[in-house]
Amino acid sequence: MKNDEKEKHIYTVSEITKYMRVILEDSFPGIWVEGEISNYTLHSSGHIYFSLRDANAVLKCAFFRRANEKLKFKLKDGMKVIAFGSISVYEARGDYQLIVEDLEPKGVGALQLQFEQLKEKLRKEGLFDEAHKVPIPYLPTRIGIVTSPTGAAIRDILNIARRRFANVEIIINPVKVQDDAAKEEIAEAIRLFNRLKNIDVMIVTRGGGSLEDLWPFNEEVVARAIYDSEIPVISAVGHEIDYTISDFAADFRAPTPSAAAELVIPRKEDLVSAITTHITRFKNALAGKINFLKERLSHLKESYVLRQPLNLVIQYEQRIDDLRKDLAMSIDHIVKMCGENFNLLSSKLEALSPLAILNRGYSITTKSPEGVIVKDVKILKKDDKVETRVGKGRFRSRVEEIE
Repeated sequence: MKNDEKEKHIYTVSEITKYMRVILEDSFPGIWVEGEISNYTLHSSGHIYFSLRDANAVLKCAFFRRANEKLKFKLKDGMKVIAFGSISVYEARGDYQLIVEDLEPKGVGALQLQFEQLKEKLRKEGLFDEAHKVPIPYLPTRIGIVTSPTGAAIRDILNIARRRFANVEIIINPVKVQDDAAKEEIAEAIRLFNRLKNIDVMIVTRGGGSLEDLWPFNEEVVARAIYDSEIPVISAVGHEIDYTISDFAADFRAPTPSAAAELVIPRKEDLVSAITTHITRFKNALAGKINFLKERLSHLKESYVLRQPLNLVIQYEQRIDDLRKDLAMSIDHIVKMCGENFNLLSSKLEALSPLAILNRGYSITTKSPEGVIVKDVKILKKDDKVETRVGKGRFRSRVEEIE
């Protein structure tokens, strides 16, 4: 056998298939695919198998039960859809396929895809963060409404305002709420309220409709205007089941325009009732406190301290005398201990002093004029002058002889 034949690696089919699966899964971890459904099969396990085809190619798909349980419509052959998932390989047959995680009908699904993509983009930028949201004022005196002046939403809000609290002032900033121009009008109305700063809270709203009808409230320019608003914003778009991008960006989402009005406009009768209740509770609490203080004052009048007030003064005077006596004794003790320590340290210092050594008969000789202590006669020569210090005084002399 030749050397090159010995060194070559021979792959098994399983190895190749596994390598292909890894490559495909790493290359296509999450993609959207558009196509027409064919060969639709609902397995008894709940898994769905079908193919997506266009004019030139076919892609097999597996839609497992855990993912397809949330599907809101029934699939059938010939339906045009947009599928989201990842590419993988079914090793038993060596087929590459799309593992579907989500699926939408084409048309409405395209708008939904746009909605989800923008929602994810703005979420990552932090436009929906709870930390950015501010509380809605409990009883605003002036409410700004961004909506169509002829729609059902404004009629509902005005009816609720008149019924619940007619004193609240409402300012309407009229805008289009449908068609391509609506998004810019809505965003500019929000910005205008912020420039004027003449309201306490803002409601951005319209009545129900299809996804296309509500689409201006799914536009990025509107979401950013809401996010940038310094005035608290309530989003009330469509019906309870409708969700828009403005709902996520707003400080609060109301399911309907009527619910938004009820949220910011409390019932006047409830407020009056609550005030009356609080006044009554305050009066009762104040009366109870006064009675308690009266009883306490009466008790204090009968106390020993008030009957014999000088006795307490005498007690404190005696206590002061005792403290003075204790303080004097403590000071004397501290002074005595410090004196003993001082004497002890003085004795030690005296014993270590060079002067004490001189008093015992020793002397110190230095060479003049350098002042160098003479420890060795080798530094001297005849006729050098020296100075000698003894215990009491010093004298100068001249060297006559060196040994």
